Amino acid sequence: MSHHGSPASAVDAPVTHEDIPQPKGFWVSLFECPVCYDSVLPPILQCKNGHLVCNNCRPKLDICPTCRVLLGSIRNLALEKVADLVQFPCKYAVWGCERILAYTEKADHQVNCEFRCYSCPFPGDSCKWMGLMNAAVPHLMDQHRMVTTQQGEHTIFFASGILRPGDFDWVMIQCCLGFNFIIVLHKMDRYGDQNFCAIVQLIGTYQQAQKFVYKLELHRPGQRLIWEAVPLSFQEGIETAIMGRECLVFNTSVAKLFAKNGNLRMNVTIYGY
Repeated sequence: MSHHGSPASAVDAPVTHEDIPQPKGFWVSLFECPVCYDSVLPPILQCKNGHLVCNNCRPKLDICPTCRVLLGSIRNLALEKVADLVQFPCKYAVWGCERILAYTEKADHQVNCEFRCYSCPFPGDSCKWMGLMNAAVPHLMDQHRMVTTQQGEHTIFFASGILRPGDFDWVMIQCCLGFNFIIVLHKMDRYGDQNFCAIVQLIGTYQQAQKFVYKLELHRPGQRLIWEAVPLSFQEGIETAIMGRECLVFNTSVAKLFAKNGNLRMNVTIYGY
């Protein structure tokens, strides 16, 4: 009796992306976070009843948002293996991004996605605007009329009435080298103890910001105060840098030293590599 070779069974054949319905079908829906509706990506943790929450929301929660039991640290290894086979839509798909990505590429893409939405860059939290990066400057100029605009790599930042009581922000847009930069002078007044923080932020990505250096300079005859640093990117928060003192910081005594009639002039220079 002759024996004929048989084809490889389906069990032996490797599973590929093409074997999984893509990109917004049943498999992708399995990974939806019930809190933010983004994808739950490895390492995938579940509660004891099997409910998932993404790694961004997990640190903010003590109990499962689905069944209200205490969240533990149980790994769902089976679903992590499935994640290797599924391609995920960008979280900014609702804004127009059409990229479909492996889970290992998703986080890095979303940091720099051109459809990522940002909060208003004006200091404070009173403005609720959110929009694309290229809409930030038009928003500032239209809705925040106190923002001034200057052209060129070397400009003068002017802050009037710097010794007035209370917290206050002075903001300028500097257009140069093919980009827009936001210059912020923030005054914090705590029971009459005033501290000033000055910083520059690029309307651009972190990678783009690394190509520039800014210099802030306060001067009067015989005295200068200079700060040089790489600008923040639009993807980083100005408030975090100010609280961490990663900027030009000076107190009321220094402000009075360099101010004239209660007004402060600061030289701003931006260099490109």
